[in-house]
Amino acid sequence: MTAPTTAPPKKPFSMIREFHLADWFTLANAVCGVGAMFAIITFIQTGGVEHVYYACALVLAALVFDVFDGRVARWRQKSSLMGRELDSLADVISFGVAPALIAYGCGMQGLWDRIVLGYFVACGVSRLARFNVTAEALSAGTGKVKHFEGTPIPTSIALVFMLWAAAALDAIGPNLWGGAVKLAGYTLHPLVLLYALSGSLMISRIPIPKL
Repeated sequence: MTAPTTAPPKKPFSMIREFHLADWFTLANAVCGVGAMFAIITFIQTGGVEHVYYACALVLAALVFDVFDGRVARWRQKSSLMGRELDSLADVISFGVAPALIAYGCGMQGLWDRIVLGYFVACGVSRLARFNVTAEALSAGTGKVKHFEGTPIPTSIALVFMLWAAAALDAIGPNLWGGAVKLAGYTLHPLVLLYALSGSLMISRIPIPKL
């Protein structure tokens, strides 16, 4: 009787060797999102408006990496469950948390603003979780999803472009478009309602064709 073979122990940091090329694009997406957050925090600390531009540009760079990671995976015909999870986590950073923090840095700092921005991030997380658990059903066994339910979280890039334009026109901080109102004694900037709309569209059941 032959002795059962045992798998060799995995080497330290072997996970890095298991990454596909597409996964590195996904990680670059996440790094850009983190860089955007650092940039807007620097703006909050120093007031240098150029840091708002850097933050917005890094979110755009994250979008480029997000587009290419899927294309690279299809080109190399290599995808994995880990890659899907990496993609979702990176998207939460770059298109959920980073745009919300940019909004906060640009002046949406009232209590109601924070609640709305928290709602926006929660919607993004929920949207990605729903996609991960329903992707197989949506692909109808073909392995390729033909449509989304609700708007994809990267559509938040439109909000980032809006804030880039506001910064360029000196319409941030006390000059923020739409001004501010008091509700129950707490501040709400009406512009933040666009984040509420974006989040609500993410968790909707509206079918969105996948390009």
